[in-house]
Amino acid sequence: MDKRFGAQSMVGRLRRVVVKRPAEAFVSVEKIEREWQRLGFTAPPDLKRAEEEFSQLEEILRQEGVEILYLPADERTTLDSIYTHDPVLITEAGAIILQMGKKERAGEPEAFADALKSWGVPILGRLSGKATAEGGDLLWLDEKTLVAGRGFRTNQEGINQLQEILRPLGVKVLAYDLPYWAGPGEVLHLMSFISLLDVDLAVVYKKLLPVAFYKLLLERGIKLVEIPEEEFPTQGCNVLAINPRRVVILKGNPITATRLRQAGCFVYELSGEEIAFKGSGGPTCLTRPLLRL
Repeated sequence: MDKRFGAQSMVGRLRRVVVKRPAEAFVSVEKIEREWQRLGFTAPPDLKRAEEEFSQLEEILRQEGVEILYLPADERTTLDSIYTHDPVLITEAGAIILQMGKKERAGEPEAFADALKSWGVPILGRLSGKATAEGGDLLWLDEKTLVAGRGFRTNQEGINQLQEILRPLGVKVLAYDLPYWAGPGEVLHLMSFISLLDVDLAVVYKKLLPVAFYKLLLERGIKLVEIPEEEFPTQGCNVLAINPRRVVILKGNPITATRLRQAGCFVYELSGEEIAFKGSGGPTCLTRPLLRL
């Protein structure tokens, strides 16, 4: 039987991915108008243009041979559910259903869990009680090392429970404190300032890297491609690796894109005014890898 799930990597060849189209996440102009300010979007997304942008992402994924699975519309979710990376973590033994640090996203994990069951993906574990963790704070450094950013969205109890669930798989969770930055009202995930592009290559905004994490990256022999100051607000660090060094970045980050190419990457540039910039999520946020090989 063909392998259907397993993604303890940020850079292995992407074979199956879960996304949610604007038609199912944003749903309607009325829903957008009701929710965008409460969720902290910078402006209301234009549904038609969002669908056009998202189709570009789908085309890139299909061109790279990735099977795409789609989350359905769900009354438990908001506009934020377009960012499918955050509600679950996928392991070789099944999915871990997380609990969101952003209270407005509380319905997403169970909605995602229902879809995973329909696709035959087992549930390895669930966070419970006061534990919170979001996928944007969780980065696989290798298949046995998960790095967690402890901040406003992911708390220590969430990290503790993840370690307990992952221990039987031989996975160690390393936690690093995130900075206050702009406070709890603004999303700052671990992956806001680092994306792995290959086992030995990462793109980073060095100013926000915890020093101990920075030293670990150097000890691992990981080359760091730095983004310029002016491309942090346009999510220059939010880069999706489809294959090692075959990556997707948002348009509007020309210096970073050039530096990635100089580092040996093939770079797709994705339009993201509606699906990315307004909701503060980029190519990694829009995708939940289900299978990487």
